[in-house]
Formats: sequence, structure tokens, C-alpha cells
Amino acid sequence: PAYTAVFGKGLAELGALDRRVVTITAAMPSGTGTGAFAKQHPARFFDVGIAEGHAVTFAAGLATRGLRPVAAIYSTFLQRAYDNIIHDVAIQSLPVVFCMDRAGLVGEDGETHMGLYDIAYMLAVPGMTVAAPKDGTEMLGLLKTGVAHEAGPFALRYPRDASPDVPPAMEQVAAVPYGTWEVLRQGRDGVAILAVGTMVNPSLAAAAALGAEGLDVTVVNCRFLKPHDELTLTALLQNHKQFLVVEEGPVVNGFGAYM
Repeated sequence: PAYTAVFGKGLAELGALDRRVVTITAAMPSGTGTGAFAKQHPARFFDVGIAEGHAVTFAAGLATRGLRPVAAIYSTFLQRAYDNIIHDVAIQSLPVVFCMDRAGLVGEDGETHMGLYDIAYMLAVPGMTVAAPKDGTEMLGLLKTGVAHEAGPFALRYPRDASPDVPPAMEQVAAVPYGTWEVLRQGRDGVAILAVGTMVNPSLAAAAALGAEGLDVTVVNCRFLKPHDELTLTALLQNHKQFLVVEEGPVVNGFGAYM
């Protein structure tokens, strides 16, 4: 299934589990998968039209009233609302969840839809949590984590791609522990690959190929870009001398630079 479809189904199920969840989109219920939420919870769904700035400020207002707004907008279009993200959400430390579809390369959607900059622009926002899943199940777990997070906004980026797994129902998905990484492969040769989101599975494949050539490397799923997992990073620094950061975004001001 596509990440978008997995997200839409999971969000609708989460809406049944948590009545505080409301969903906002900007003229893209089908493109973001939020149409599934709209069908099941029409009174808690808002399509504000092509007005991304308003969507974000509206989400901020709902958050001040104890609701848990999920703003589902393409990564590239959320750039239009950057001022609103900073001034209306981040400065007030409001619990708004930004679900950024089409993060990274998008193929035939074209260059206007390339979500190449959200890692850099979200890392710069004060108090913003930035997360990226390796598969559909982890995406739903991070969504649960984001909705439960109260200390400021939470950004979740995922691609226009097929999920490498078929996630279970939302009630069976565990929230991802906040601010944690996942060591997926423990190597012995002092080299670690720090992989982000869509780059986790290719990094595992690369590690397997390197292993066949005699180089045993570690692979880490850096599902939280901000805050990063200081405990895991400290442990890695004790027995690794070389680190390779693999992310789908710009080198300038990206996760590697932030680290």
C-alpha cells in the first residue's frame, strides 16, 4: 500500500480511539489520504482550500482549546506557511502535528511537488520535533507519538511511495518512544551508517553488500532527527570511528549538518 493510504486509514482509526484528534488539509483530501478521516469523522475534518497559512493558524487555534490538530499538507506546499508555523505554533509551543506527504523525491509529480527542503526548514524551527519513519508501521507509531506529545509541534515526513510493509490496525500499533533511534544492524568494523526515513532500507541493503565484501558496518534508524537520541549516539561514538549520514534532502542545513 502507498504511504498516503496507510496514513489515511491509520488516522481515521486514531480518530476513533482519540476524540481530541481533528484533521485539517488544504484542498488535498485525496492527495493526503485524509478523505478517509473525513468520511468517518466529518465533524472533525476541515478542508480550508488552497490556504496553507490559514490551515496552520487554524490548527494553532484548535490546539489552544485542548484539541489535537493534525495538519496534513504536502511538504513543498507547507513552505507557504513557514511564517505561521514559527509565529502561531512554535513560539507558543502548541501541540500541532504536521504530517508532510510527498517528502523527498516524488517522481512524475514534478519539481513543484518535490519535498526536498522540509528537513532543513523544520530543524530550524524552535521547539519542533522532526521525525521520519522507515516503513508504514513506524509511521503510524510516530503519528501516535506525535498526537500524545504536548511540549510543542511535531513534524512527520513520509514519501510518495509504496510502504515496504502492510501495517496492522492502529489499535495494535505501539507509539514509538520519543526521541529514540533504532540500531538495526550492529557491525564490528567501526563504521556506522545513520539513515533517515526512506534511506533506512537502502542503507541496510548497502550494509549487506559491504558485508559480502568483508566490511561489517552498523546501521541506525534515525527516526527522530530532532531531538536526536543522545544516549544511542554516545554509545556509538565509543566504538565507531567513521559515520555516514544518509538522508533524502539537502546537504546544507540537513540532518548531517544538524548532527
